[in-house]
Amino acid sequence: MTALNLAKPEDFERLAPLAAAFHAETDIEMDAETRRDALMPLLNGSPHGAVYLIGPGRAPIGYIVVCFGWSIEFAGMDGFVDEFFIRPGVRGRGIGSEVLRQLPKALAAAGMKALHLEVDRNNDHLQKLYSRQRFEPREKYMLMSRKL
Repeated sequence: MTALNLAKPEDFERLAPLAAAFHAETDIEMDAETRRDALMPLLNGSPHGAVYLIGPGRAPIGYIVVCFGWSIEFAGMDGFVDEFFIRPGVRGRGIGSEVLRQLPKALAAAGMKALHLEVDRNNDHLQKLYSRQRFEPREKYMLMSRKL
């Protein structure tokens, strides 16, 4: 079973290169200081989300960030997978599937009612991965954002 460990401030130096790799891979432009400012509140226990390191604590192979919200539609706390990254060299071994089986169970046990994620409309591989883990497209809705 792949370990999922709640990341703490002392994990930042192991998390930062993983986040930088994810941002580079997904064309998210972010400097190191902004990345630190975005991650540190979660590592310090912010009630708005959590970061989990994937794999061995001393040498994680990935991470997943879940941000918390509240949904009237789902009648309680919900979460949004904001970032999910596994090092390219270990992809294709079922680690992502395992994380997406473990984490929702733990979140549900803590009272979460729904977990959402966003996927590139052109990435059939990831869409299949998420579908196999019972994530369903909401055809009636699309994610819209406004940067403030």
